[in-house]
Amino acid sequence: MLRFILFRFMQAFVTLLLVTAVRFVLVRLVGDPTHLMLPPEAREEDRQILREQLGISDPVPVQYGRYLAEISRADFGESYRYQQPALAVVFDRFGATATLTIAALVVACMVGLPFGILSAMWRGSWVDQLGSVLAMLGQAAPPFLLGLILLRIFAVDLGWVPSVGFGSFSHLILPAIALGWYSAAGIMRMTRSSMVDVLESDYIKMARIKGLPSRSVVGKHALRNAALPVVTFIGLQFGVLFGGAVSVEAIFAWPGMGQLILESIANLDYSVVQAAVLSLAFIFIVINFTLDVLYALIDPRIRHG
Repeated sequence: MLRFILFRFMQAFVTLLLVTAVRFVLVRLVGDPTHLMLPPEAREEDRQILREQLGISDPVPVQYGRYLAEISRADFGESYRYQQPALAVVFDRFGATATLTIAALVVACMVGLPFGILSAMWRGSWVDQLGSVLAMLGQAAPPFLLGLILLRIFAVDLGWVPSVGFGSFSHLILPAIALGWYSAAGIMRMTRSSMVDVLESDYIKMARIKGLPSRSVVGKHALRNAALPVVTFIGLQFGVLFGGAVSVEAIFAWPGMGQLILESIANLDYSVVQAAVLSLAFIFIVINFTLDVLYALIDPRIRHG
């Protein structure tokens, strides 16, 4: 088991290192922040002095090596725009994104799990067909498109909820639905597939032959055995939703990390973009690593495979 954990840890470390390298290079291809920090009439000599002060005049490999040394000390640099540590700026927005992500995951589970279970129990019925349509629509419509539709109908036309903003439960409803609907479709399909496999197994058939109530067969036997891949999928969806909240936050003016990344890219604030993207990647990798270890503890075939 220790060997399996060490192997997964090395994979996670290499993945995080690749993320930092790709993101570091891409951010610097966007543009020169000195054009935003200095007036248009500034001389090139002044811009070069500022580049040297910011540490962006060196070759990219030199900057990257210095950046790795700094983040190993938890130093992500200082925001050009906010004039404070970049990591502090990211943490200020972390709570809003975490709130939206958790709410979206709750919405996804409330929709996906019941429909997946009912579709598996009544295959071929109108419930199964309705679940298939919802799953297809959920995976076909990207969150930003669904967000715009919800915004127009329920906020602009009907006026039931606020259109944009942050601070109350009513502000959270539309962004959570828009972000969680795509994951709801995936959870629904995964739950249905897992439940169908379990319901067709021999021990479930034996339980029915013995005359056990359908509620007991499904709740105590089928659902427990079908839950493992579903729980794994839900855990991975948390990381996906956390990183995919950018478009939804932009539509609803939600002051989270996604909105911060867009603003920082527009302002060429390298330090904040790097800190925010690396934080999102770290969260996703930690969730994936934890699920791998838990899965290996539950099923020994994985760690011996």
